[in-house]
Amino acid sequence: MGKQDGRDRQVTSVPLDDSTATILHVDMDAFFASVELLDYPELRGKPVIVGHRSARSIVTAATYEARKFGVNSALPMAIALRRCPQAIILEPHFERYQHYSEQVMSIFDDVTPLVERLGIDEAFLDVAGARRVFGTPFEVGQHIRRRVQAETGLVCSVGAAATKFVAKVASGVAKPDGLLVVPRDATIGFLHPLPIAKLWGVGGKTEENLRARGYNTIGDLAAAPLDALRRAIGEAGAQKLHDLSWGIDDRTVHAGIAEKSIGHEMTFETNITDPAIIRRELLRMSNMVAVRLRKAGFVGRTVVLKLRFGDFTTITRSRTIGEPTDLGRRIYEEVREIYEAVGKQDAAIRLVGVRAEQLQDAATAQLGLWDESEGWREAEDAMDAASARFGRGAVTPARLIGHSATERPRLGQRD
Repeated sequence: MGKQDGRDRQVTSVPLDDSTATILHVDMDAFFASVELLDYPELRGKPVIVGHRSARSIVTAATYEARKFGVNSALPMAIALRRCPQAIILEPHFERYQHYSEQVMSIFDDVTPLVERLGIDEAFLDVAGARRVFGTPFEVGQHIRRRVQAETGLVCSVGAAATKFVAKVASGVAKPDGLLVVPRDATIGFLHPLPIAKLWGVGGKTEENLRARGYNTIGDLAAAPLDALRRAIGEAGAQKLHDLSWGIDDRTVHAGIAEKSIGHEMTFETNITDPAIIRRELLRMSNMVAVRLRKAGFVGRTVVLKLRFGDFTTITRSRTIGEPTDLGRRIYEEVREIYEAVGKQDAAIRLVGVRAEQLQDAATAQLGLWDESEGWREAEDAMDAASARFGRGAVTPARLIGHSATERPRLGQRD
């Protein structure tokens, strides 16, 4: 849906007839960076990058001042510092992010029982039943923003609309530190002037493909013949984007306990020193994680490798990728690179594990509908179909044929 750096910001500053805009999307502004700045208030207003200062590190988060230089999460640190050499780097502290996330989510829970968490720093709220206590959606949004700032020192942006999709777009347009209300009858007028990157499902490659065909705004897509969109990005993607371009989104807010991660671990009967065997097991577990992601309707933004050595020393290494994924091949590419970067290919390994974290609803995540992964997606969809019809393992990657291992799955933890 595009990177947010505060340009082209829109907000609602006065109450209006918003009785139809009962779905709120609340998104913390530059959450990780903002948490770090609580300890460094003198750095506010300056370009700050959260991450490790090393050649192989990637950006965990960036302030809006750094984003204006083209610095965003998942960007290699070396590139980020070339774009913004004056940036100040702060080390990440994930336990603090979880602490503040729990505080913020408890504020949401005080407003309505209908809270659908999306990762650590955003959520959908259905506030249709909150009017008697808190007032209109505009007033609810203001109430939430005031409480978040007063109780945590952090700021958030809120979008209010008749659908989840439009609410999420609105919160993005209101960033930073804003509230935008889009009543139902104002939906089309709000959406159609926006760039196509604001649509769910339009990643970098998809945007490039659509712009090459003359589709620059959401209104351009809305006016396009459906057959032309099918030729551009395929049947499923075309219908999805066409519906969204007209504000069509019938999904409701689902309150519940969000799954934190999906992963698998495997303990070898004897310690393994052959890197080829380790890579093969990483491929197998990557595919298993991907299957579970697709079944649950999730995509993962962070890929985690776990290694336990013969002396029972255990390490975990993670990498956040540019676009969330539910593809086994994509997960494997990341964990293989992490494994090779560890540099202990000769060490005896007792256990390996692969995990996907920062899970998001696949229906709302920013996915590339037309990219280099298209062939792999078709192949993995075919494996899913074969497994559904003939049982698990009916179709498997060629590299895994004839190999098996006793595994211990690591189920996704719940909040």
